[in-house]
Amino acid sequence: MDGRGRLAQSLTWIAQWRAPGQARPSERATAHGYANVYASVYASAPSARSPRQLRRASIWLFNLRVRSGAGLAATGAFLLATLAYGLVIGDRAPVIVAAFKDARDGAANAAGFRIAAIALSGEHHVSREEILAGAGITGSTSLLFLDVEEARDRLKSNPWIADATLLKLYPDRLQIGIKERAAFALWQQRGRVSVIADDGIVLEPYVDPRLTRLPLVVGAGAAPRAKEFLTLLDRYPELREQVRAAVLIGERRWNLRLRNGIDVRLPESGAAGALATLAGLDREKKLLSRDIVWIDLRLPDRVTVELSEAAAAQRAEALKDKKPAKKGGAA
Repeated sequence: MDGRGRLAQSLTWIAQWRAPGQARPSERATAHGYANVYASVYASAPSARSPRQLRRASIWLFNLRVRSGAGLAATGAFLLATLAYGLVIGDRAPVIVAAFKDARDGAANAAGFRIAAIALSGEHHVSREEILAGAGITGSTSLLFLDVEEARDRLKSNPWIADATLLKLYPDRLQIGIKERAAFALWQQRGRVSVIADDGIVLEPYVDPRLTRLPLVVGAGAAPRAKEFLTLLDRYPELREQVRAAVLIGERRWNLRLRNGIDVRLPESGAAGALATLAGLDREKKLLSRDIVWIDLRLPDRVTVELSEAAAAQRAEALKDKKPAKKGGAA
């Protein structure tokens, strides 16, 4: 304390800071190991910084210590990151995930959660094997870890299955109910025939012999429009029975190919009225039983018919015979 009651402070360190080459012995050894740190501090410190601030920064750097075990943790993190990168690049991640799931299911099965019984309902076109494979259920799948939402989504990816429900009955039973789409028609495009549902979804890229009697629609874009047109055609069952195929022309209008080979050309708009006219002509005049090639109903005020060659020749002969003989004789 000085004579005025103030705390006396040593000015020795100030002198040492003003003469950097004369460091105290106690600090000289420490400073020797951190020469580079001092150099960076002096280089980055602004000229206006006070000696007290520089000294505090230096002491903080000297006292900075790495925590015990930090190097080991950093090494482990680096190795884990390298392992994960290698698995992703080498496409081994799915193998590791599958192995983990198998181990998990094995433990659950050993604990009594093995699927011992599976009850199915609603299947007609889809077999039991297809349902189990679609749901991802194998002989090692455990009831405990079965993800019913994931299995349901997988089942619905089958075009035949419109919806599915799965119910776990612990400890070892599973119920699966499915709702199938109905086969509605056959769709031919570019020479290939598929089975479609009423919403146009392709159910099978081939035709089961049991489904060969389904109505046939032909042409690009015909599948999603088949239900609307075939429902309209159902109003006239006497026509529907004679139709072999409904052909969509230019994705705009329909033609009918009848079983006897006659083509019926329908208009782009007003197809219902044209079908009513055709049904009436067939009832009254047996039009569809005649020897004709095509019937054109695209004009609302007339019906155009083309006869076959044989029928045209017969008609020409009949008209020729009906011509009156010329009057007059030889002089």
